[in-house]
Amino acid sequence: MLSGFANIVEERIQQSMRNGDFQNLPGEGKPLKADDLSRIPEELRLAYRILKNADCLPPELDLKKEIIRAEMLLENLTDEKQRYQAIKKLNFLIMKLNTLRKGSVTFEVPQKYEGRILDRIASGKADACRS
Repeated sequence: MLSGFANIVEERIQQSMRNGDFQNLPGEGKPLKADDLSRIPEELRLAYRILKNADCLPPELDLKKEIIRAEMLLENLTDEKQRYQAIKKLNFLIMKLNTLRKGSVTFEVPQKYEGRILDRIASGKADACRS
């Protein structure tokens, strides 16, 4: 026997089927791709699936994506001043990611180009990069 909520859901599904709302959908007639949720605790799987379907990422993953974009931008820059600004932004994002983790220092992401920046400052060439 179905509960009141299940009856409402079933009625809406049947109505949508009669209206043809389920026709010509992407992947129609193909098996669903099963998600591997084995690494996610059982009590978090429903929440994980809802967030994943909503295209919602945890802040840590969002930052990682932004770091990757900043690295790609940095690779294509030729102007020293722009490269310096991009490196500063990249290092800030990495620092932000490391503070979000609240874990051991050994698992922190190392900042990029830190050695090269220090070498340049030591050699006196940093004046050309300052804004």
